[in-house]
Amino acid sequence: MNVWSYFVLRRSSTSLAVALALLCAAGPAGATGNAVRGQTLYKGCADCHSIAENGVGPMHKGVVGRKAGSVPGYDYSPDLKNSGIVWTEDNLDKWLTGPQAMVPETKMFFDVPDAQDRADIIAYLKEKAR
Repeated sequence: MNVWSYFVLRRSSTSLAVALALLCAAGPAGATGNAVRGQTLYKGCADCHSIAENGVGPMHKGVVGRKAGSVPGYDYSPDLKNSGIVWTEDNLDKWLTGPQAMVPETKMFFDVPDAQDRADIIAYLKEKAR
């Protein structure tokens, strides 16, 4: 190996290590959530959801860590009910990015395009919807 090859290899290894560290530390969408702001944003979800009661959409109490399609008394689409999804922070982030992309035959059609908004809503659900 010549000096140039060593330099290129070392530089790419360092860059790769830094990139991996940043990705691992970033969490959902690379954003840290603010539960207070998330509570304000959640008001937009209230047309269909609440924390404690089923409505147009299922209640969100206990959503983080819950298996999708498992809230008693809510009539889920068969595809969501049989999806096997567990609502981790990452899965909630993907879901809010585009529910129809995650489960094409789901009833939910609303998405949250902004990564910080999604992180804030998820932080609120983690804190207030236990």
